[in-house]
Amino acid sequence: VAKDLGLQLPEIRDRGVRVVSESTTQYFALHEKTGHLVTAERIDREQLCRLVQQCVLRCELIVEGQM
Repeated sequence: VAKDLGLQLPEIRDRGVRVVSESTTQYFALHEKTGHLVTAERIDREQLCRLVQQCVLRCELIVEGQM
């Protein structure tokens, strides 16, 4: 994520970069030391999407300040 946004690793902390989703459970997080998007919780497809064939988890990346 850091590479895609053109940010250096210290900027991730300084600019308050965070991952959010509509769900009460936050399944994804941003690894502060690498800038990678990682899973923060166990994702159980059977529990989340048992009635649909295609399972999609949406999340947004929030970056404070101007890009």
